[in-house]
Amino acid sequence: MRFVVFEKNGVAGLAAESAGELRGIMANDPDYPGSLHGLIAAGSAALRAAHQKLIDGAPIDSASIRYLPPIARPGKIVCVGLNYADHTRESPYEQPKYPTFFPRFSSSLVGHGDAIVRPRVSEQLDYEGELVVIIGTGGRHIAREQALEHVAGYSIFNEGSVRDFQFLSPQWTVGKNFDGTGAFGPVFVTADELPAGARGLRLVTRLNGEVVQDGNTEDMIFDVAELIATLSVAVTLEAGDVIVTGTPAGIGWARKPPLFMRPGDVCSVEIEGIGTLVNTVADESAGAGA
Repeated sequence: MRFVVFEKNGVAGLAAESAGELRGIMANDPDYPGSLHGLIAAGSAALRAAHQKLIDGAPIDSASIRYLPPIARPGKIVCVGLNYADHTRESPYEQPKYPTFFPRFSSSLVGHGDAIVRPRVSEQLDYEGELVVIIGTGGRHIAREQALEHVAGYSIFNEGSVRDFQFLSPQWTVGKNFDGTGAFGPVFVTADELPAGARGLRLVTRLNGEVVQDGNTEDMIFDVAELIATLSVAVTLEAGDVIVTGTPAGIGWARKPPLFMRPGDVCSVEIEGIGTLVNTVADESAGAGA
């Protein structure tokens, strides 16, 4: 099952995607099945029932809507650094033996089709195409062998990273959390639509049509099950929590000369079996945050 969260004329909506067509229901309709976050928390039966209701809904013109992140305000967004060996080799770090976890905040999220924002304090806005895991069933001390049972589904992330701020300190949090730098979407795909653990999926990032990253989720050092098991040793995972699983080689910072995103650029991240997340790039407005 494939779901899209959107708004139209200021009203939220939820759609099911099938054969490239969107059909859905607006939040002000009495038949609205509820938010995707709520449906994920309610379990797979609730998702199936909502999907059927949405498929029976009205056609949705994708050109007339604003795509929203599948989960607008996750309880937790946990990112993973250095999870592809080829990316670690292009970085200034040694390959870690334990996952490099760091947080993202929901204020950084933008949806498919919206602009990723280059902050006015930096010209080093970089791209990172990544697979997203969305937790369905929460828990703590989750065994690796049962970890995939806790996954509701998957999506796509472009983790815009402000490199000069990222490297100001050993902790990357600030450089990974500028407002409007975390593109997320366009769809939520239930786990049963993809190989177990979303393994073996090609991931391609393009900047202005040119391939800049070409990897495969098979190459993650810590796979989805391992990430869930390791993280849940310390943290109680909850329905709707998001794990952003790391990026393959090809980041702009590592290129000679560096290749950073600039206003007017178009960056896309395509993951086999999920879809393509597309965003333009825009400068932060002069009055933002004033």
